[in-house]
Amino acid sequence: MRSYRNLDIWQKSLEILRLVYNLSNKFPESEKYGLTVQIKRAVVSILSNIAEGSGRNSNQQMINFLSISKGSDFEVEAQLIIAFELNYITESELNEALELIDHYCRMNNNFQNYLTKKNNGTK
Repeated sequence: MRSYRNLDIWQKSLEILRLVYNLSNKFPESEKYGLTVQIKRAVVSILSNIAEGSGRNSNQQMINFLSISKGSDFEVEAQLIIAFELNYITESELNEALELIDHYCRMNNNFQNYLTKKNNGTK
């Protein structure tokens, strides 16, 4: 059993969560049940899928949950772009978030590749 809390990828996604929550808390009240709740659910999904995958019995299952997590990450990215287009966040805030997201995606890809190679018996 993996301890997901010790995974660098989980730590990076936690950084994204903190940033997204801080940004989305500044969205207008009119978005309370719209974009705000949608982006918070998506960012929580990133971490949740890493945790769930780490509790599964095989690397292949972990890879599947990492893939789902990455999809949620792209969802957050799209929602942040929407927030920028609606002037809810600044270009600087968007760029900071996109840098974190890009770093997370590279980590996710690398981890999936590592697990795939491990499954195939290669180093």
